[in-house]
Amino acid sequence: MTKRYAVIGLGRFGASLAQELAEAGQYVLAVDVDADRVDELAQVLPRVVRADCTDPAVLRALRIPEFDTVVVAIGDNVESSVITVLNCRELGVPYLVAQAQDEAHGRILKQLGVDRVVYPQRDMGIRVAHNIATGGIIDYVRLSDEYGLAEITPPRTVLGKSLRELDLPHRFGLNVMAIKRGKRLIVSPRAEERIAEGDIMVVIGSAAGLARLEGE
Repeated sequence: MTKRYAVIGLGRFGASLAQELAEAGQYVLAVDVDADRVDELAQVLPRVVRADCTDPAVLRALRIPEFDTVVVAIGDNVESSVITVLNCRELGVPYLVAQAQDEAHGRILKQLGVDRVVYPQRDMGIRVAHNIATGGIIDYVRLSDEYGLAEITPPRTVLGKSLRELDLPHRFGLNVMAIKRGKRLIVSPRAEERIAEGDIMVVIGSAAGLARLEGE
């Protein structure tokens, strides 16, 4: 089902998000006050508008309250971010996501009633750190202070064994959500599924559990 997204702020994060949503077949309106950014994105997105969203009249003219989700991706100007979020809240935007520059900015956004605060720079640092520190981790998404979702290359000690034999939930506190095998994606694999050479496991659990598995 196609949903309607408005992305306000077309810096690196906002532009990337808008393009990914559009490529996924969603309806996307991309907005920025900077003419150069708008001109650049207009080459690849069908609906790109130059506008100052700190003005509530502009948001009403763009019919922002009618979108399913609005993403305020203004990470380089806290004042503009906060004013835009306030405007969106007052206009009754149903679901509001906002980019935070740092923890202090994030706390302000949460106090303003943002449904989800994202930290692109921090989360990218966490992903890179996990990738460098633990060679088997291909990608890592932090879900909370303790838990994350990771794509990992299985240690050689688990190859040929079934998920039942590995007993990852009890031994490491890890649950296997999927297995990537070539072009196939095995979602919610059965306990009898065996890990093969070249597989990529998608697991959810604690960073400590991932580290213990990597040490096998």
